[in-house]
Amino acid sequence: MSDQEAAFDSTDFLGRLTHRPGVYRMLNAKSDVIYVGKALDLKKRVSSYFQRTLTDPKTISLMSHVAGVEVTVTNTEAEALILEYNLIKRYKPRFNVVLRDDKSYPYIYISTKQNFPRVEFHRGPQKAAGRYFGPYPSSGAVRQTISELQKLFQIRQCSDSFFENRSRACLQHQIRRCTAPCVNYIDTEAYAKDVQATIMFLEGRNRQVIDSLVARMEKAATELNYEQAAQFRDRITRLKQVEAAQLISRGSAINLDAIGVASEGSLHCVTILFIRNGSVLGSRNFFPKVSADLTTEQLLAGFLPQYYLARSVPTEIIVRTAAVDKKLLEDVLSDRSGHKVTIKERVRGDRLRWRALAETNAMQGLSLKIASKATIKRQLAALAEALQLDSPPERIECFDISHTQGEATVASCVVFNEAGALKSDYRRFNIQTAAAGDDYAAMREALRRRYARIKKGEVPLPDLLLIDGGKGQLSEAKSILAELEIDFIQILGIAKGRARKPGTEQLFLAGKDSATILREDSPALHLLQQVRDEAHRFAITGHRQRRDKARRTSTLEAIPGLGPKRRRELLSQFGGLQGVRAAGIDDLVKVAGISRNLAERIYNNFHMIEQG
Repeated sequence: MSDQEAAFDSTDFLGRLTHRPGVYRMLNAKSDVIYVGKALDLKKRVSSYFQRTLTDPKTISLMSHVAGVEVTVTNTEAEALILEYNLIKRYKPRFNVVLRDDKSYPYIYISTKQNFPRVEFHRGPQKAAGRYFGPYPSSGAVRQTISELQKLFQIRQCSDSFFENRSRACLQHQIRRCTAPCVNYIDTEAYAKDVQATIMFLEGRNRQVIDSLVARMEKAATELNYEQAAQFRDRITRLKQVEAAQLISRGSAINLDAIGVASEGSLHCVTILFIRNGSVLGSRNFFPKVSADLTTEQLLAGFLPQYYLARSVPTEIIVRTAAVDKKLLEDVLSDRSGHKVTIKERVRGDRLRWRALAETNAMQGLSLKIASKATIKRQLAALAEALQLDSPPERIECFDISHTQGEATVASCVVFNEAGALKSDYRRFNIQTAAAGDDYAAMREALRRRYARIKKGEVPLPDLLLIDGGKGQLSEAKSILAELEIDFIQILGIAKGRARKPGTEQLFLAGKDSATILREDSPALHLLQQVRDEAHRFAITGHRQRRDKARRTSTLEAIPGLGPKRRRELLSQFGGLQGVRAAGIDDLVKVAGISRNLAERIYNNFHMIEQG
C-alpha cells in the first residue's frame, strides 16, 4: 500500500461501516473523486478493497491513490445504481468507465393534442404532450424520415406561430408536401386520418397503412372524386417504394439495441446497432474512457447504466456476454422506462445476425480509431521536424477572434493532443475590455485570462501555443506570456498566404526572423490547418450566439423595476420600441403601472443611449 493510503485509517472506518446498500466514493490526497461504486452491502464491498492479497491490476492501481472513502447509504441496491450513475456523470472519475458522448439522441415528435398536429425534429427532454419516435442514430436519419413522411402523408412541419398567421397556402402545399390545413384546404377528420397513418408508418405497421389508403382511395372513387383518389393512389405507390428500399423489413414490431464490443489494449469501442420495428436504422460508436484493462463483462457493467439511465430504452438489449448485475439493471430500466426491458446474450436467427453486425461495426470503429490516433502522432512528429522542436508537442492550444464589425467579440481556445480534439478543455471568452474591432486587444485579453489560470496551475500547460495570425498577433502573445512570466511556452503564428488559399500559409515561430512555408501535402501543415479551422469554427459559433442573444434582448430589459408585464404594456400602448423611445415622461406615466419615477428612468435610459 502507498503512503497516501496509509494515511487513511481503514480499520476504524471499516469497523463503523454499515451493511446496508449504498454508494462509495474513493478519494485521492487532493480529495478528488477517483472512483465511484455501488454495493448491496457497503461493509463487505468496501472491505474487499483493503485486503492484503489484491491481485486485480486495476484495483491495485486504484488503491495506490486512495487517501479517503466517502459513502452514501440508500434503501435499495436499485437506488444505489441510479445514484452511482449520477455521481459518475458528475465527477467523471478516472478509474470508472466514463461515457464521454452524452449527447441526447434525435427523435421524431408528433404533437397529437392539436387539431392539426405537426411533425418535427426533436432532441432533448420529452416533456410536451404527443408521440415520440426513436431514438435515431443521427439527425440526418431523422430529417430523411421526416422528408419521406411529408411526401407520403403531407403533414405540416411549420411552427405554430407560422401556422396561425397564414392567409394563403405556402410553397410546401404547392409542391405536394402539405395539405394546407392553415387555410382550411383539408378538414380535421381527413387530417386526423393522415396523422394516424403517419403514426402507424413510424410504428412499422406499413401493411395497415396501405390498407387504410386503399379504402380511402376506393371511397373517393365511389364518390366520383377522382383527383383525390389519384392522390391516394400515388401515396400507396410511394409507400411501397419506400418499403422496398428498406435494408431489412420483416413487418415485425421488434425494438432492440444490439451491442458489439471490440478492444485492443486499453482502447475499447462499444457499438450500438439500432433496430426499430424490425428495421436497422443505423449504428453509433462509443469509446469509453477507462484507466486499465477490463473484461467485456466489466466494460458493459460500466457502460450500460451510463448510457441507458439517461435516455429511453428499447424492449430488448442484445449483448454477447452477460453484464455484471444484469438482473438489477433489467429491473431498474424496466421501472424507469415503464415497460419490460430484457438483456439477452443467448439469441439466434435475426437477433444473432444483428449482434454479429454490431460486433463487426465495433471492430471497424476500433480499427479506424487506432488509425486516426496513429495519423495524429505522425502529424505531431512531422510538425516537430518541420519547426525543429526538441520533441513532438503533446498539447496544442490555438486562439482565434470573431466579431461582426466589432460587435459581440468572442475569443476561442481549442485544445488538441495525441488523441485529437480535446473538446472538454475548449473555452470561449466574451471580450469585455477591448475596443470594438481591436483584434490585438481582444487577443491580449483572452491570452491574459487563459494563461493567468495556467500560471496558477488550474489548467495544464501547453507545449505549443498556436495563434491565428502573423507577426503582429505573435508579438502580442509573446508580450502577454512575458508579462505572466511563462514566456518559455513555444508560440507559433499561422498566417494565410497572399492568395489566402489553403496550402500557402506562412508560419512564424517565436525567436525566428523568417517565415516557414510547408509543402501543400505536408502532414504538419494539415494538422495546423485542422487546429486553426477548429478554433475559427468554435469562435464564430460563440460570436453568433452572443450576437443573436444581444439582438433578441430589448433595451427595456435593462431598466430596473420594469418587469415583463409592464414592458408588454408599454410596447402595446406605444406600438413598439420606437414609440416608447419617442414618448415623453408625461406620456409614459399614463401607462398602467408606470410611476413618475419609473417613467423618468425609462426616459433617461433612452436619452443616455442616444447621447452615447
